[in-house]
Amino acid sequence: MTPGTLRALLGQFPMLPLVSTPSLVEPMPRLAARLGTSSPLLIKRDDAIAFGFGGNKVRKLAFVAAAARAEGADTLITAGGVQSNHARATAAAAAKLGMHAILVANGESPSRPTANALLDALLGAEVVYVPSRNDRSPKMIEIADRLRTERRRPFVIPIGASTSLGALGYVLAVAELVDQMAPPDIIVHSTSSGGTQAGLVAGCRLLGLPTRVIGISADESAAILAAEIEGLVRGIADLLQIPTESAAIEIDDGFVGEGYGIPTSESREAIELAARTEAIFLDPTYTAKAMAGLISYLRGGKFSGIETVLFWHTGGQVGLFA
Repeated sequence: MTPGTLRALLGQFPMLPLVSTPSLVEPMPRLAARLGTSSPLLIKRDDAIAFGFGGNKVRKLAFVAAAARAEGADTLITAGGVQSNHARATAAAAAKLGMHAILVANGESPSRPTANALLDALLGAEVVYVPSRNDRSPKMIEIADRLRTERRRPFVIPIGASTSLGALGYVLAVAELVDQMAPPDIIVHSTSSGGTQAGLVAGCRLLGLPTRVIGISADESAAILAAEIEGLVRGIADLLQIPTESAAIEIDDGFVGEGYGIPTSESREAIELAARTEAIFLDPTYTAKAMAGLISYLRGGKFSGIETVLFWHTGGQVGLFA
């Protein structure tokens, strides 16, 4: 399948123009030199997407929020941590569409909002706090049911907008990438709720690319994530009514450390190296751990030295100001 054919297939779904221009692909020669690798090393800058402070959630919400608008929704409901990038991007999409946003956050209301929590407030989002991650989904359902009794039209967005529909944002992103450069041999990125990796894998399969997509987990085990991502890929095939060829789902859960959002010595080093060699800012929760994985691979000689390696920066740098 060609990129043009793939775009035509995706054109059947409503999409908001939240990513108005392709995100940049840039070389990282100074980082490569510091790591002593001969592999061509590049970065895809979804952190620099203009809308709502950017990031991977914007690509997914372009499809998911468009579906909400098509259904006549007046309220977007989603969930995440107090510093959730996805919650912030959802609040931005709601503001852009003239909708209300209700964000269910596990944790306590900060006495002085910072980073994403500050942006949520500026965007006019209503934040409902719950004690734990397990309380988020039931609370979203409860809120949606209440709004319906009030004759409102809520639209519930799962965490990370990681549905098969949301993952289409990264199917489209693969077509964008191959317009910018020859397909890389390897893509390394942060994976968590699975939608980004599902879209990248499905996009590569549909376009017949030999590219390996390696997700560095920010929290879940590789086995759990692989099953979720394969399910999302099958859902993409169902949406597009076209089969996708089978391929391995590659996930490395060896860089999570003590848990989600808890920095490691490797992730701290990754933040400093990326900033001091390429002026690239990573976030502590996701991209720093993904970059730590890439650094370890390159130092350990896990790539051949002639393969083109692309780090897909999925954003989140607002988290540096938490």
